[in-house]
Amino acid sequence: MIMDFKEREHFLRMRHEELLNRVNVPVEDNGVFERYLFPVLTAAHAPLEWRYDFDPATNPYLMERFGIHAALNSGAIKLNGRYCMVVRVEAADRKSFFAVAESERGTDGFRFRERPVTMPEFGEPATNIYDMRLTAHEDGWIYGIFCVERKDPAAPAGDLSSAVAAAGVARTKDLVTWERLPDIVSSSQQRNVVLHPEFVDGKYALYTRPQDGFIDAGNGGGIGWALVDSMDGAVIRDEKIINKRHYHTIKESKNGEGPAPIKTPKGWLHLAHGVRGCASGLRYVLYMYMTALDDPTRVIAEPAGFFMAPEGEEYIGDVMNVLFSNGWIADEDGTVYIYYASSDTRMHVAVSTIDRLVDYCLNTEPDGLRTGLTVERLNRLIDKNLNKK
Repeated sequence: MIMDFKEREHFLRMRHEELLNRVNVPVEDNGVFERYLFPVLTAAHAPLEWRYDFDPATNPYLMERFGIHAALNSGAIKLNGRYCMVVRVEAADRKSFFAVAESERGTDGFRFRERPVTMPEFGEPATNIYDMRLTAHEDGWIYGIFCVERKDPAAPAGDLSSAVAAAGVARTKDLVTWERLPDIVSSSQQRNVVLHPEFVDGKYALYTRPQDGFIDAGNGGGIGWALVDSMDGAVIRDEKIINKRHYHTIKESKNGEGPAPIKTPKGWLHLAHGVRGCASGLRYVLYMYMTALDDPTRVIAEPAGFFMAPEGEEYIGDVMNVLFSNGWIADEDGTVYIYYASSDTRMHVAVSTIDRLVDYCLNTEPDGLRTGLTVERLNRLIDKNLNKK
């Protein structure tokens, strides 16, 4: 059907408003969390003014002039009573940029602000930036730490894929004005760095993920921990692994911290991603663990296996078989909104509570790391249930 300019504009705006006003509903209850039926953000949620030139003189066919490919891997924070995500928006040219989307409800109604974030540069301009973790730190600033990707200067001629990753840092009070700080200095590549929300021994504490290369962890052993004197010119000198990779588990290839941990009376709640290789490539799932209040480096609980894995249409997308989360929000009433991306394409939400997540962590047995112990764990549960009859 061929429409004239005004008819097509009316159609585009009507369809866009229908999407933005779509009501979301919970569809699953496994006792730990509820998934919601619809993604909360997709490429189609991007403002029409980003995608179309609405001047008939320069765009007579009203075609897209700026392609938006995906909305994914969002940091999240509650600010001025609104649920805010700093979204990784990927354009059709593969370049990612940040944009803020906000909602009054947290499970639907997200709308992008009028303009994307204009992130100040530091040093050599980055080819790509993405995957911001947000931390409201006790020093009064909201910090965003994100991956900064540049072409590997040591790559052989003709190698147009090798890259070097660093952790970029910016801070803000309102998610509008951003002050760019120097990239974090590290002896290894860092793609998943998260700021702990409190000072530890008078220093800023970072969850790290040291890697030998841009893709492969190499000798990098898992989720690390480092203390730095300042976020303005942070230098990682001493780093220790607090959550290790393990053979034949959901995190045998690599693992990384998701959002900043949530403080509870029984410990710090952590959400992380684990990666393993399989016939279809790298499989990303989410898992949880807890650390002690008096020592955030000491793991006190880690349930066996994954917390969430791709299901249904979540499995399909730009990079298949991937769940990734770098943002969650804990409300004052204990509700937790878990924002996660599927297959590097779209954003979803799952809802739980602090009490349920703590119960899941503390009362779900850990991985014994071999089949015999997995069967023992299952038999203990069966015996307990049979003895109740």
